[in-house]
Formats: sequence, structure tokens, C-alpha cells
Amino acid sequence: MTERPHLAVVGAGPAGLAAALAAAARGVRVTLLDAAEQAGGQFYRQPAAALGARRPQALHHQWRTWERLRDGLDRQLAAGHVRHLPDHHVWCVDRTAGADGTDDTGIIQDAPTGGTFAVHALRGPLQEEGVTVRADAVLLATGGYERVLPFPGWTLPGVVTAGGAQAMLKGGLVLPGRTVVVAGTGPLLLPVACGLAAAGAQVAALVESAGPKALPRHARALAAQPGKLAEGALYAGRLLRHGVRPLTRHTVVEAHGTGRLTAVTVAALDRDGQLVPGSARRIPCDTLAVGHGMLPHTDLAETLGCALSGTDVRVDGEQRTDVPGVWAAGEATGIGGAALALAEGHIAGRSVAARLHGTPPDPRRWAGAAKARRRLRKFSAALDALYAPPAGWVDRITDDTVVCRCEEVTAGHVRTSVDVLGAGDQRTVKLLTRAGMGWCQGRMCGPAVAGLSGCPATPGRRPFARPVPLGVLARLPEDEPD
Repeated sequence: MTERPHLAVVGAGPAGLAAALAAAARGVRVTLLDAAEQAGGQFYRQPAAALGARRPQALHHQWRTWERLRDGLDRQLAAGHVRHLPDHHVWCVDRTAGADGTDDTGIIQDAPTGGTFAVHALRGPLQEEGVTVRADAVLLATGGYERVLPFPGWTLPGVVTAGGAQAMLKGGLVLPGRTVVVAGTGPLLLPVACGLAAAGAQVAALVESAGPKALPRHARALAAQPGKLAEGALYAGRLLRHGVRPLTRHTVVEAHGTGRLTAVTVAALDRDGQLVPGSARRIPCDTLAVGHGMLPHTDLAETLGCALSGTDVRVDGEQRTDVPGVWAAGEATGIGGAALALAEGHIAGRSVAARLHGTPPDPRRWAGAAKARRRLRKFSAALDALYAPPAGWVDRITDDTVVCRCEEVTAGHVRTSVDVLGAGDQRTVKLLTRAGMGWCQGRMCGPAVAGLSGCPATPGRRPFARPVPLGVLARLPEDEPD
């Protein structure tokens, strides 16, 4: 009997789960690697079993979809078609040597033990043990991360990202604070504010920089997804029942406190994104959950040499990248939410299965998912335009505001590197200021540095997607046993 072809899926969120299930159901052996201890990703993040949550569904919507994914994964695990490796932090994916002993550069290498790709990961909470999974194909479902735009006081304890507040609630069943201001822009703010209010926090304000007057320009794309609009209306109704009235066309100007957050100042924005004189107000709070949308995680794709379209991994109609044997799905190919990630993952899994079995994929088999993908991508594009960060945010960052927290680089240092020292791109700014050289490798400060310097936000291709102990690099990690 011929051994099943092997697919490695990086990421166990909606896209990764959908792809793994679709491929496994069609005769592919799947290894599912994920940094979390449980499958689900950020969207379906589950509380730890030791917490004994009685009603975890209360923290989620689309719970039935999650149950179908979870039950499908359990069946494939029991059948031995899927292997789930939780708490595995993938730091690099590379193409192994070919049958002739050469890699894609033509250099002679040691003969591989099997497979076309080597997926390198750090195992366990300490991330000190290296392992390698070899596979015939790789699907990147690496998700996204929050865009952080600094402002005076944003480094105070008590200031967290909106997604961070949601993760604390879903995964740890804890509130980030008692009195919370939720601020920034984007559709994530509504469920975050609703979840915190339902869990017992006082949501002092929901501060949204976008305004309702922009809705008519995107009415057609938005109306094509009535379910999404109904979901937003549901959240808005819940907020009203909790006594929270959103402050649209407003932004956080400054966070206040000595040693910890005690209040924030918010102000209204005019049509050009500038502060309206005399509109500032101070809101007491002990927590600020702030977010300005999401950005795709593309580190692994860039290491493999996959082409990008702007900030997104470029894929074709089958979710294939331009690197043979590499597929991508979900937020890595463009921020669009769980429903879009599920559609893309399903298409990718079917495509992988057909390709690995040596048969041409039949797009008619995933016509429904492709139709949903088209509609949801249009909807996501409308949301991107509607919830763009407000113009003028860069001008409100004072020179003494820390921009790069890892290296303690201020906005003044970034501006000096451009205005005085002549930096003309992000790499030169980085070399002159060290902004982006710290632990997060520019993921947090990258958008702010680009905005302050006036340089285009270019992806930085790194050999590793996360810090790796020298001991792991010094010895080749052992393969995970089958």
C-alpha cells in the first residue's frame, strides 16, 4: 500500500483546521503544528481545561461552527489521519535537498530523510527544544497580529491591545481591569467591548475613530453580507443594554497615570482626521484596550521566498503561493475574519489533496467556498477602507513618546534619523536608531516607524520567524516521531 502523501499545516485556527480536515478527508496525512496548547486560534481560543469553564460558549459566537471543526478534528485524530502538535512554535520552514542531493541553489547537501519541506519548531513553553517535521507540502495558516499605533502614555501598565484583552478573557477567564475604555478602529472593538461588559467590567467608553458618514460609500459591498451586518447590530444592541454609547469620530489623545493607567483623554476628529478644538475630555479608567486593525503574519512565507501583494501573501485561485508546494490561507493572505479563513482553508485543503495525489484539481468541487470567498473578500476590502487609521495620527505623537519599546527608541529619534541624518527607508532608520532590532523584530513598532519616517512599510525578510536558542541552531533538531 502506498503511503499517504504528507502535508504540514502551520496554524490551528479556522483556516488551518479547515485545510487539515479537507486534506485528511481526501487521503492526505496531515501534521498540524500550532503554538497554542489547544486548537482554535485566536478566534476560537479556549480556556485552559484546569480552569473548569462551565460555559465557554458564552465567550464566543459561531460556536456551532467551532463544534463541527473540533469534532471533525477529533475524528481524524482517532483515525490516525491527522497528527496535532500543540505548543510547537514554528520558527522556519525550508525546502530540503532534492533527489540528486542538491538544493534550489545547486549546492550539494546531505540527503534528506524524506519529504520536500522541513518545518522547524521549538517545543514546549520554554521553547528550548528543537524538532523538525518533514512533509511533501506546507500550508501556512499563520494568522495575523494587531497593528499598534503609539500615542503619549501608551506604555503605561493598564494599556493593552484589544486582542490582548479578548485573549485574557477567552483563554484565562480574567478581566484586564475593572473600568475599561475600548478604543481605536475596526470591527474587533465591538465584540471586545461586549465581551468585557458581559463579563462584569464597566466599559466607560467605546472610542471609534471611524464615523457613520463613511458607510454609504461602501453600502453595496456591506449589504452583500447581511449576516455580518446583523452581527454588528447585535453587538451594538448589547452595548446599549450595558449603557455603552459609542463615541464615533473620536480618538485617544493621551493616556495618563503615574506607574499605572488612571485616565485617558479622548477628542473628536473632523472630516480630515484632525482634532476638533475644545472637544477633549478626560475619562477615568484603569484599563485601555486599544487596536487599529490587523496585519498578516508573513514571516514564514517571506523566509520561503513567497511573493507578497502589499502586506499579504499572494495566492492564486487554489490558495497556492508562487513557491511550488506551499499554500497559504486565512489572515496571512489578507485580513478578512473567520468565515473567509474557513473558505480559504477548505479550498486550500482540497487543492493540496488533489495535487499531492497527482490529479488536476476540479474547482467545481469547491464552487460554494469560492463564491463565499469572493463575497467576503469584497466585504473585507470595504471594511479596510471604512476602518482605516485616522489621518494625522503621526502628528499627535510627541517626540518623547517611546515608539520601539524593545529598544526604547522615541519618536524624536526616528524623526531625527530622517530629517537630520537622511534616512530614506525603514532599514536605514533601523540601523540608525535600533528601532525594530528588539525581541519583537519590529512587529509592534513597524507601522509607527513607517508612519513617522514617511517611508513605505516594506516587509523585512528574516531567516527566522522568532528568536531561537543557539543550542537549537548548533545541533540539528531531531524529527518528530511518526
